[in-house]
Amino acid sequence: MVSTVYTTLTRQAGLMREMQVVAHNIANISTTGFRREGVIFSEYVKRMDGEPSLSMAYGNTRHVDLRQAGLSQTGGAFDFAIQGEGFFLIETPQGQALTRAGSFTPNAEGELVNGDGHRLLDRGGAPIFVPPDAGKVALSVDGTLSARGRPLAQIGLWQPSDPLKMTHDGGTVFNSPTVEAAEGATILQGFVEESNVNPISEIARMISVQRAYEMGQGFLEKEDERMRGVIQTLGR
Repeated sequence: MVSTVYTTLTRQAGLMREMQVVAHNIANISTTGFRREGVIFSEYVKRMDGEPSLSMAYGNTRHVDLRQAGLSQTGGAFDFAIQGEGFFLIETPQGQALTRAGSFTPNAEGELVNGDGHRLLDRGGAPIFVPPDAGKVALSVDGTLSARGRPLAQIGLWQPSDPLKMTHDGGTVFNSPTVEAAEGATILQGFVEESNVNPISEIARMISVQRAYEMGQGFLEKEDERMRGVIQTLGR
């Protein structure tokens, strides 16, 4: 029975992590370009000499849902949404990173940056510069930004060379050891991609996880009472 308690405890720990992930998803329902996460549970089984095998639940691996989300029209000249697969490439203090959040503004130097001040990079990996006197900026189907008929830069779309090595750095930022040009996707000007969190299914998931946790907690409390009763009986 002790092994059953250990199994339940590891399951409870995994359910607690999943509840934290669900809460994080719900908190980012309105975050532009956010990708929902899930927790993957696995089973660890250890063979014991002369004893029944010991099984442990393991819920420590996060899965990121990269499915396309809906698009919201903003009309902003520097709001961009990707339709299809691919990411924008941005420059962070830790190095280059990928994101689907496409809301940018020119900084004091005229470089396009996101809300965290990270610069948007073009197809060559260089910051995109928009002169203060550029006037109305337009985006063509190939990602070229132009003003007054003069090209300024071409926004690059990128994807991880090995999707299995891509990691979620938090928020809307992803990291990959190497990236390559993404093909087949288009960039829309005046739109941003919404969060791909479905509030109804996420709340239903939260209720399900909470009930599973409460059931596990109830089992642990009953087992604790049983063990206390055995100890008291043996101690008489």
